[in-house]
Amino acid sequence: MLGGGVGGPGSAAPDAGNRANRGPGAAAENRAALIAAAREVFARAGYDAPLSMVARAAGVGQGSLYRHFPDRAALALAVFEDSVAELEELAARPGVTLDEVLARITEQTIASTAFIDMVSLTPADPRILAVRDRVAGLLAGPLAAAREASRVRPDVTAEDLVLAISMLAGVLARTPPPARREAARRAWWLLRQGIES
Repeated sequence: MLGGGVGGPGSAAPDAGNRANRGPGAAAENRAALIAAAREVFARAGYDAPLSMVARAAGVGQGSLYRHFPDRAALALAVFEDSVAELEELAARPGVTLDEVLARITEQTIASTAFIDMVSLTPADPRILAVRDRVAGLLAGPLAAAREASRVRPDVTAEDLVLAISMLAGVLARTPPPARREAARRAWWLLRQGIES
């Protein structure tokens, strides 16, 4: 606003996207807003998106962001916890196939390559390694069933599948969103040549 704002001449007008600071009572709401904003920002701009962009999208200050999430990995883990839990639930269903689990992972990757970027780009962080282990763990059951049905080579491991998913994410991260589904289809066709028996 030129020529002064609500607070008088020279005061800055509040950003329309920002909520007023409501103190500690708003902590849970701010945390939820940060997670929702990060999910959107990471999906659009990737795992390395500036955290200031997340704070702005959530309508909170960066101080609030860092009070809830001391680093990028903590924020990303909060964002993607639901995705991992959904995959674990799917993989635990009786009769679920490896194809079904991989298809859901592919859908999540098409929507946001940031999750796989997080798992594959920062493997030294024990928190990220734990998520990577969870993904490998949820793949183990469906993979064993696929091996037993001779649909997958006997030497393919869950870690091999995590690597294939990381390769897929690398392709999709460099593909414009409208073309990601077709790129995923083609990438899996190629990757399956090394996986299937």
